[in-house]
Amino acid sequence: MTDMPLDLAPAVPPEAAAAHSPGWYRWVASVDHKQIGIMYLFVVLGFLLVGGVEAMLMRIQLAIPNNHFLSPEVYDQLFTLHGTTMIFLVVIPLGLGLAVYMVPLMIGARDMALPRLNALSFWLTVFGGLLLYMSVATGHAPPAGWFSYPPLSEQPYSYYPGMDYWLVGLLTIGVGTLTTAINLIVTIFTLRAPGLTIRRLPLFVWMMLVDCFMIIFALPVLNAALVMLLADRQFGAHFFRPSSFGSAILWQHFFWGFGHPEVYIMIVPAWGIISEVIPVFSRKPIFGYTFVAMSTVAIALLSFGVWAHHMFTMGLPMTQYYFFSAASMLIAVPTGVKIFAWIGTMWGGSIRFTTSMLFAIAFLIQFTLGGLSGIMFAAVPIDWQLQSSYFLVAHFHYVLFGGAFFGFLAGFYYWFPKISGRMLSERIGKWHFWTTVIGFNATFMVQHVLGMQGMPRRVYTYPDIPGWFPMNLLSTIGAAILSVSMLFLLWNIWRSLRQGTVAGDNPWEGWSLEWATTSPPPPHNFDLVPPVRGRRPLWNLAHPAAQTKTANVPMDAGRTVAGEERRALEWVSTNKPRASMALFLASESLFFLMVIIAFIYFHGVGGGPTAHQSLHPLSTGLYSIFLFASSFTIWRAGAGAAKEQMGRLRGWLLATIILGLTFLIFQSREFAILIHQNVTIGRNLFGSTFFTLTGLHGLHVAAGLVMLAVLYVLLLGRRIRDPQSPLETIGIYWHFVDIVWVVIFSIVYLWGAL
Repeated sequence: MTDMPLDLAPAVPPEAAAAHSPGWYRWVASVDHKQIGIMYLFVVLGFLLVGGVEAMLMRIQLAIPNNHFLSPEVYDQLFTLHGTTMIFLVVIPLGLGLAVYMVPLMIGARDMALPRLNALSFWLTVFGGLLLYMSVATGHAPPAGWFSYPPLSEQPYSYYPGMDYWLVGLLTIGVGTLTTAINLIVTIFTLRAPGLTIRRLPLFVWMMLVDCFMIIFALPVLNAALVMLLADRQFGAHFFRPSSFGSAILWQHFFWGFGHPEVYIMIVPAWGIISEVIPVFSRKPIFGYTFVAMSTVAIALLSFGVWAHHMFTMGLPMTQYYFFSAASMLIAVPTGVKIFAWIGTMWGGSIRFTTSMLFAIAFLIQFTLGGLSGIMFAAVPIDWQLQSSYFLVAHFHYVLFGGAFFGFLAGFYYWFPKISGRMLSERIGKWHFWTTVIGFNATFMVQHVLGMQGMPRRVYTYPDIPGWFPMNLLSTIGAAILSVSMLFLLWNIWRSLRQGTVAGDNPWEGWSLEWATTSPPPPHNFDLVPPVRGRRPLWNLAHPAAQTKTANVPMDAGRTVAGEERRALEWVSTNKPRASMALFLASESLFFLMVIIAFIYFHGVGGGPTAHQSLHPLSTGLYSIFLFASSFTIWRAGAGAAKEQMGRLRGWLLATIILGLTFLIFQSREFAILIHQNVTIGRNLFGSTFFTLTGLHGLHVAAGLVMLAVLYVLLLGRRIRDPQSPLETIGIYWHFVDIVWVVIFSIVYLWGAL
């Protein structure tokens, strides 16, 4: 029975069927991962065009020296919007959007594990992007750069509300990105087809799994910094204000603590795409599958230990220079492993030079150049010379545009037939490819030379220094060619959707499961999922005689498809919500950790003014008992649910709500007393850190109470047949809130008093 296809025709999810009803409503209200993935791609395309226009305007300003096409203020605003848009609204959502569409197909699933959360994540990203650009409507977009270093991003220097829209917009986008990552992880771990073990996953799925874990552990660092900067601007806090003993350097540590893993968050999906495209068009299995997969894990781990190389010019202790310089060099080793694996796959292969393959080859060349220039910045003396020059601009564009975006274009040409059912024109595709390659290299190659000749980055104009004008003019001409290349892409999409050649199910003779269904796939994705007996299931199906040579991983003995499917479905139905909540709380733990680090830094190292004498650990400890007791009552409520004793369940649940409310009432009273004593969030660093940290915890308690209250009302109305699963999920959250308060009480009240 392990050789039989898995029949998935019955039990089509009602959400997917409803999503395919006629009219625009089927898109707006859709929870089908394919429609959401397509909407991601269209939104990304829209923001890509906006970001491209912003870049072109900046290049026109820099085409000639002493230009007055843009004012300094407008240039700074365009510079900020361009960087923010391309990173947070183009490259990251592009990888996630492709994954939302392709991952369920590649693992043989009907949909994402949490379809409604999938839709919410998408719309949060869209709403965050709209919030960002609402700043333009105020007349003053954010001017502080996409990195928004304080004190430039603080009120005295960025007075207008555009900066606040930037902060709230990024927070909203961050929540959408984080929940998408959680959903993808749960989907990959719980909805794989029988036989598709972790060691048999397509490398794109592997890379997205690593990428999503990086998102979970990197984004909370940025979110915490955004909240603290928002508190500075809106409530008069002092986290990053040097004039009030705050630390602008701390913002850099937090921002680049997210910012360098973010570079790999953007590039890892492109690596996964290249690892799918090159083998198919070389007609060879990937060379060194295990090394490619494990090197990605190594890069993910190392990426969290290299952030300070962005701060070498700031001035660091010598031991930190040694550590971060060595770590930055070390991360090149697993990256090089991938490049050799991709070259090894092509070596001796029967290469088909499709547009997708051409973009993949260009990716290899340009990403390698960007990586080599990046290694130069690991050497501290070179970094000191080039960090603030146009050499760095060229470097990161070679990594992110020449690398990540070229990889995404390779994937777009590869998977467009599956998504649309139509083939893109190879002739127009070649025009798109060559104009993109020529335009990109003309734009950014000369910027290496400009940087070595001393042209600083982040300037809106420059003096007429010999040699700078012709190279800047060439860079602007290259940007214009790059803009024209986008017209070829748009023309190709429009033409193919109208009159493109019908693709068929598997036009490239691919090997992974997405090519086993129709193009485009039906609402339920699969009628039959072929058996998975190796890393190339469709190839194995077509070549049964060679199965033993290509399976790579032995099939689990003695397990039938029906039995494995039944056990998997049973596990998934009971563990998806809890697994998702556990991942969310892992992220929230890091969020709280960042704020706690700020508290410890300012009060243990920073030397700022304190007001611990205003706290009363004994009285706070007494009312904290109410919160700690609520963990016991929610546990007893769970026991009542397990025994189907509804009266006991409702009673203990109500007790939990009352205890949580009592805690919040006493905490509000403590806040009122402190404010009466003139201890406020804007008074000094103690007030800033204390009210931010305890206030964030209070918001989490309030959110938990809302969840408990909704569950209680539903139980009263007898609208939940099995309350055990939602109660266990909320219970995990509630215990987390209690544990966080133990840490906060110990550090803020006990350690502070001592």
